[in-house]
Amino acid sequence: MAFVKDMLRMWAHSWKRFISIAMITLLGVAVLTGIYAGCRDAFRSTDRFFDAQGLHDVQVLSTAGLSNGDIAALRKVNGVAKVQAERSQEVTFDLDGRKSATMQEIGTDGIDQPYLQEGRMPKKAGEIAVTRKFIRDSGKRIGSRLTVTPESASSDTSDTNDTNGADGTNETNGTDEAPSFPTKLTIVGVVLDPQNLSNPDGYSAMTSFRSTATTDYTFFAPSDGVTGTLYTSATLLVKGAAAESTFDESYENTVKQVTDRIDGTVKTDRQKARRQELLDAGNKKIADARAEADKKFADAQSQIDANRQQFNQQVDQIVSMQAGAAAAGAATNGANAGAAAAAGATTPQLDETTRETMRETIIAASPELTQAKQQLDQAQSQLNEQKASTEQTLKTKENELKTSIPQVRWYVQDRQSLGGFSALKSDLDSIQSLGNAFPIVFLLVAVMMSLTAMARMVEEDRSLIGTYVGLGYGRLAVASRYLLFALLACLIGGGLGLIAGFLGIPAFLLVVLQGMYVMPGLRLEYDWLYGSLGIALFVVGVLAATIYACVQEMRQTPASLLRPKAPRAGSRILLERIRPVWNRIGFLGKVTARNIFRFKSRLIMTVGGVAGCTALIVCGLAINDTVADLGIKQYRDIYQYDLMVVSDDSDASAMRTKVASDGRVTSSLDVRIESGDLAISGGGDGDSGKAGSSGSESIQLVAVPEKHLSDLGEMVTLQPVSSGMLGTSGVGKTGSLKLDDDGVIVAQSAASALGVKAGSKVRLTNGDGVRATAKVSAVNRNLIGSDVYVSETYYAKLFDSKDAKNTKNSKSSEDSEALTWNAMLAKLSGSDTSQTDYAESLEEDSSVMKAVSCAHMADSFKFDLMGAVVALIVALAGGLALVVLFTLANTNVSERVREMATLKVLGFFDREVHHYVNREMMILTVMGVILGLPLGRLVGGMLTMALNMPSLYFEVEVKPLSYVIAAVATMAFALLVQLFVNPVLDRIDPISSLKSVE
Repeated sequence: MAFVKDMLRMWAHSWKRFISIAMITLLGVAVLTGIYAGCRDAFRSTDRFFDAQGLHDVQVLSTAGLSNGDIAALRKVNGVAKVQAERSQEVTFDLDGRKSATMQEIGTDGIDQPYLQEGRMPKKAGEIAVTRKFIRDSGKRIGSRLTVTPESASSDTSDTNDTNGADGTNETNGTDEAPSFPTKLTIVGVVLDPQNLSNPDGYSAMTSFRSTATTDYTFFAPSDGVTGTLYTSATLLVKGAAAESTFDESYENTVKQVTDRIDGTVKTDRQKARRQELLDAGNKKIADARAEADKKFADAQSQIDANRQQFNQQVDQIVSMQAGAAAAGAATNGANAGAAAAAGATTPQLDETTRETMRETIIAASPELTQAKQQLDQAQSQLNEQKASTEQTLKTKENELKTSIPQVRWYVQDRQSLGGFSALKSDLDSIQSLGNAFPIVFLLVAVMMSLTAMARMVEEDRSLIGTYVGLGYGRLAVASRYLLFALLACLIGGGLGLIAGFLGIPAFLLVVLQGMYVMPGLRLEYDWLYGSLGIALFVVGVLAATIYACVQEMRQTPASLLRPKAPRAGSRILLERIRPVWNRIGFLGKVTARNIFRFKSRLIMTVGGVAGCTALIVCGLAINDTVADLGIKQYRDIYQYDLMVVSDDSDASAMRTKVASDGRVTSSLDVRIESGDLAISGGGDGDSGKAGSSGSESIQLVAVPEKHLSDLGEMVTLQPVSSGMLGTSGVGKTGSLKLDDDGVIVAQSAASALGVKAGSKVRLTNGDGVRATAKVSAVNRNLIGSDVYVSETYYAKLFDSKDAKNTKNSKSSEDSEALTWNAMLAKLSGSDTSQTDYAESLEEDSSVMKAVSCAHMADSFKFDLMGAVVALIVALAGGLALVVLFTLANTNVSERVREMATLKVLGFFDREVHHYVNREMMILTVMGVILGLPLGRLVGGMLTMALNMPSLYFEVEVKPLSYVIAAVATMAFALLVQLFVNPVLDRIDPISSLKSVE
């Protein structure tokens, strides 16, 4: 009992050490669990939402649309739980300029169901539900009416031409009809699209570089009123996928098994079957056209024959009348009256030759008969010509049928192809990677500080330990006094750390996340396993340090422990051997130097602890500086143009005319911009059929006219880059990179994410969904967005553009019909504000789809999620620095109480004692800061390399001001600690120095 009382008394006396260990553990556990818990809560709530709304696991698209046969084949695939055929249509409407939207049918099989936020779901034809983004932009509300216009098909009336792109939304031929939606619409509800959780009212509204939508808005309509038997896509749910977390590898493996099966025989068979359907439909149309033409020709021929027969009968009647009259006249001149009567009673018989001669004579003598005969002959001739022409046209159609219908392609995509899903997953993964790295530094610092504190605690009780061991207490029982002390401090600190880690930090992170994404049903949850392991990790580290300190003392005999520890043998420090310097240092300076460098453990602990905390602060500020400069570097340094204008292909000429007529452009470059995909090539033809895999990136494909390849360097800074170490990259000379016809230039952001370098082979997908394997000629410096530059000739070579084969030798690229230059890069006159206003005014023009001002993008670029996490990390690092300095300062004082008492007996004033002790701590702090600044830059580079996010490359940047802030913050913490240490020095009793140690 006395042992326990003494232990409790000892614990109470060492309350400062207890608080230090508890605070370090609290901060470490909070960092270890907080960021993880915030990301995990977001992952889980999103996964629950996806399961509740039935977000598809797999989506199948086709360049020829999907038929009922395709849907039936997908239902038979092993592992498919449910298949939903979907219809959609792209429409346009007037909303401060021409805007586009996708009319999406609400499925009846429970897949991809929109989440109702306000109003009700549409049920009748003409009713729609819209997203909150549309409500915000349009100013409309529930009950408002809207009229839309379906976008025209990309090609016209060819009976056999397959016109749809990769999304299968355009019109196809055959027995299937393309989807058609009502055009007079009424808004009845506001919904959240489960495929895109971006918050239109939050920070994501400013991050347009993350936008992946092909249309401005999505309207959800019921099946009522939707016509067409051709499906835009098929969405699938996979058996067992709902039981897995959509962000885990196990989910990806489950889905991959099904996509592999579809990519196997099902995809190949249905591609062939669908093309054969189109061929059969084309042949049937040709046969039907021939039969219909034959029927029409037969009817026309019958009409002509009937008219000719009537004409001949009329002529024959005249011939008969003339022949009878001639016979009667002859009888009157030379015969008797009886003979004349007999001649008048009968028609004379004429041979065929005479009759035909008389017909021709009669027709020739009558203008009316002549005209009638000519009309009959002309009608017969025209009919014969039409027959020949129609037959020739049908034969040509038959010959061209197979070549006019291209090979049908299927694209099998998983959730990674959804821009909203991949952006959310990338954001959370990147933040979680920071949460996995920083606790390591906290743990190392915690172990170092615990070792320092517990070693001093054990050393202070040296004689008491010898007494207990001499009285027969076991070394384990004696060591338990300190082990339980450290364990209790860790448990209390860890418990408080769990509260902060699973409640405080996640709540902070989720507030920021909800400013970027809408996450219905979000709630904070506790992870017993991870929380327990988090505390256990720090408990093991601190107890290991305590055990080491106990073993170092208790391996001695009780007699040795009862005697005071022999003072360390005197030795010279290196500075003493430099006589010119040493001789010029004052007495107190020499004492300070000896105290610093003779006690190596204190030197290492203090410098190491301060360096670690300073490095954490620098690391956080480095990430902040890197993110803050992204917009400036991209839109003012890399992009040399001031304005990018994009239009529909049909409006390209009108757009260029509009911009030219405004007189604001000083120089420009016409290009073609398409949304595409870049993936690591499998070494084949690049048509693996699976888009949106983990090895792919969404890109902006920029085709440049052949005659203006050299002008690209005036609009975009072309600098070749090579991968560097620790977040750095080697950047070549500006202007040393040229676009040619031997390959594509890939943006650094996409190349870094995929591990692509110059000479690599990649799979490139253009805006029509056509894929090809391309060679990467160079990697260009690029931080935001993923641009891929390609020449007009190489584009034609990759995507088999028939009209573009000879563009290199054409008269001019402007006259070429190979590509439509639907975009313009332009330099403008005027200030940044006027350029921004001009871009906004252009968007109101009906010929302009999008106008982007680089000045506006540079000023408005924000990445609030990363900034919030950095602020959190810097705050925690500052708290750790304060605790570390407090622990080291108190340990330093406790080790030197007799020394301080002696100084007071010798006549030192309190202020002089303060200066004597604090000067050592300040010197050690400065040494730690000097070591921590470059260390922070090193760690910052390593962490930014781990931040692999779509369309972003983090070019590490640490501003001089950040180094100053980190150094000043650490020194300020050191000065703050002095305010706590000075009263302790004042309370030291000088009489204690006169007491005998014995």
